[in-house]
Amino acid sequence: MQISDSIESSLTIGKIVAVNFRTAEVFKKYGIDFCCKGNRLLVDVCREKNLDFAAIEDEVLRVMEASQSIPEDQYRSMPLDELVTHIQSKHHTYVRQSIPVLLGYLNKINKVHGDRHPELDEIYQLFDACATELTHHMVKEETILFPAIIKIAEADRKGHAIQPFFFGSLQNPINMMEHEHTVEGDRLFRIAALSNNFTAPADGCTTYNVAFQKLQEFQDDLFLHIHLENNILFPKSIELEKVIVIR
Repeated sequence: MQISDSIESSLTIGKIVAVNFRTAEVFKKYGIDFCCKGNRLLVDVCREKNLDFAAIEDEVLRVMEASQSIPEDQYRSMPLDELVTHIQSKHHTYVRQSIPVLLGYLNKINKVHGDRHPELDEIYQLFDACATELTHHMVKEETILFPAIIKIAEADRKGHAIQPFFFGSLQNPINMMEHEHTVEGDRLFRIAALSNNFTAPADGCTTYNVAFQKLQEFQDDLFLHIHLENNILFPKSIELEKVIVIR
């Protein structure tokens, strides 16, 4: 898939990022969700958020032009089982390691600064809920969905067909995972709004600044994580299932 002179009217934000992941930086700059709600058209999102579509389109095209000599994104070329392994080893591990650190930071600054910055309590509660739900979410992926995708990838490599899964089509667990991605993406957007886009106030201590920097890092990693699943892993898995699973 190529994009040259203009953003195709039928091309969603998620597909644009899937073609060239470097465009994600443009969307992040303007607060445009390219992962959880990546199924929307750029022109529609710009209209909704009162953004200059022509200017953003120009930025996206310039990013693409600058990287034309670079091979297609490495994630798109990965075999499905390798992509699953990458997501688990890099992003799932990062989430699990970061949750206790962030909860400790946020609890501390809420106790110290909460009187002057009452939004910290809501930020803590939101992240605590996000941590709980993401932990359950990853377990479901690792025990149900990901093994099924790996099985399809291995069968394809060997030229074998396989029987249907106990849960039916991959689309069933994928629908649930995508819904949960949207919920957690929205929760992190709420945290970003409450924290002035992760900007500590003038009276914030070092821990305050570190906590917000870590929160932004967590959001950035999670949005890449969701993008890899929603826009690359899941669509490719559904397409492969059509030819591998016996119906």
